[in-house]
Amino acid sequence: MSSQDVRIMVVDDDPNIGQLIQLYLEKEGFVTEHYTDGISGLEGFRKNPPHLIILDIMLPKMDGWDVCKNIRRTSQIPIIMLTAKGETFDKVLGLELGADDYIVKPFDPKELVARVKAVLRRSKSMKDEEQIISYPNLTINLTDYSLTFMGKDIECPPKELELLYFLASNPNKVFTREQLLEQVWGYDFYGDSRTIDVHVKRLREKLTTDDGSWGIKTVWGVGYKFEVK
Repeated sequence: MSSQDVRIMVVDDDPNIGQLIQLYLEKEGFVTEHYTDGISGLEGFRKNPPHLIILDIMLPKMDGWDVCKNIRRTSQIPIIMLTAKGETFDKVLGLELGADDYIVKPFDPKELVARVKAVLRRSKSMKDEEQIISYPNLTINLTDYSLTFMGKDIECPPKELELLYFLASNPNKVFTREQLLEQVWGYDFYGDSRTIDVHVKRLREKLTTDDGSWGIKTVWGVGYKFEVK
């Protein structure tokens, strides 16, 4: 797919920022559309889903958090969160809601374009092959983003599932939090690596196993591994 075939939705209530983003993306050949509030952005997504969304957090009518949550109920479309806030809490929350990337205003438009291309590449590579991993009583399917544990379907946010899939794809190999952020989110993350701890905690709560044949283990002072016995 060439950039001319890729549609990108920009949702930002600042017309100057929205036009700036559109200008740089269209110079790269992307097709863009701009919405100035959360409700119209969500409606635009439902009518004609784009290939990627650049989503501001502070929006009128419906904020970016709620727009992201609504989209993630039905779609794994790549989302890059855009905001003037730089606090760690906002970064962690955005990633936990299923955002694929996060960039803080003021930003370099060239960096944003690079992030867009990186997220699109990663999204395409994940779609190009069927991705299913199975262990006793556990099946992780990234093709349709489903998780089955002990014969039951388990609800799991996209990033939790991708983190579990990556760890399970590399059994008994130890990764630092920074490595996991880079591998799972697909870019060099400069925020708080504690978001990994939050995701691991939630996964452990969902996937408690009695036989101990596998599990996410903490390697103190280093990071985590998917231990298989």
